[in-house]
Amino acid sequence: MASKANDSSVFPKSEVIAAAPRRAAINVWAIFAWVVLIITTIIALFPMYWLFANAFTPILATPPLSPILIPAFRLDNFERLLANNKFYINWMINSLVVAFAITAFHVVFDTLAGYAFAKKRFPGRNLFFILILSTLMIPIHVTFIPLYLINRSLGLIDSLWALILPGTAWVFGIFLMRQYIQTLPSELIDAARIDGASEIGVFRHVIFPLSMPAIAALAIFTFVRSWNDFLWPVIALNKPQNYTLTVGVANLQGEFMTDWGIIFSGAALAALPMIVFFLLFQKYFLEGVRMGALKG
Repeated sequence: MASKANDSSVFPKSEVIAAAPRRAAINVWAIFAWVVLIITTIIALFPMYWLFANAFTPILATPPLSPILIPAFRLDNFERLLANNKFYINWMINSLVVAFAITAFHVVFDTLAGYAFAKKRFPGRNLFFILILSTLMIPIHVTFIPLYLINRSLGLIDSLWALILPGTAWVFGIFLMRQYIQTLPSELIDAARIDGASEIGVFRHVIFPLSMPAIAALAIFTFVRSWNDFLWPVIALNKPQNYTLTVGVANLQGEFMTDWGIIFSGAALAALPMIVFFLLFQKYFLEGVRMGALKG
C-alpha cells in the first residue's frame, strides 16, 4: 500500500492524463512532417523519373501519367543515339576528363589555400581572404570575354585545356576548406613539426587526412559543377569531337525536327555519372556537412 501511495505521489494522475495529449500532438506533427517530406521527395525525383522513363521507351510520354502507364522499357533510343552520333563516346570521355581534372586541381589547390588562410600567419592574410571572397560578387558571365581573349592568345581555344586551366581553383572551395581546417587542433601541427615534419609533410600527413570529410564534399560539389557546366564550353569549343556532354546533348536537337527519344537517352546517360559519383561518396559528403555544422 505504501508503494502504491508513493507511486501516485511521484506520478499524479493529472500529470499522466495531461501528458497523453502532448504525446498525441507530437505524433500528429511527426506524421505531418513525414507527409511533407514524402511529397517533397516525389516532386524532386519526378523529373528524373520522367527523364529515364522517356529514355527507355520509344514513344514520347507526357507527364504526369503517361510514363506510369507504359508497360515495357526498351533500348531503341540508346541504340539510335549511339548509331547516329559517332561523337557521343568522345563527348562522354571529354566530360569525364574535364570533370576529374578540375576536381583533382580543386582538391589540391583549394585545400592548400584553405590551410594557408586557416593556420598560417602572414601580413595581409585577412585582406587577401576578403579580396578573394569579394570575387564571388562578380557575375561569372562578365569574365567570359577576358577569359576567351586570354585562352585565344595562349592557343587553347577549342581544346579541353581551355576548360581545365580556368578551373584550377574555386573561391567557394577555398572558403569551405579554410572554414573546416580552422576547426582542426593546431597542437597536432605543432607536434608534427616537433617530430621533424616539413611543411609538405604536415600538409600530407596531418591536414589532408583530417580534412577528408570536407575534401569529399568539395570533390562532389566540384565534379557536379564541372560536369554540368555549359556556357563556357559552348564558347570555348567549336569542333563536334571536342564537345563536352552537355554541349553535345544540346546539339542533338535538329533544325527542322526534334528526336526527343535521342535527347532523353543522351540526357539520361549524362546524368548517370553524377548519380554514381554521389552514391559512392555520399557517406563522406554527409559526414562533412554534419561535422562542419557541429564544429561551427
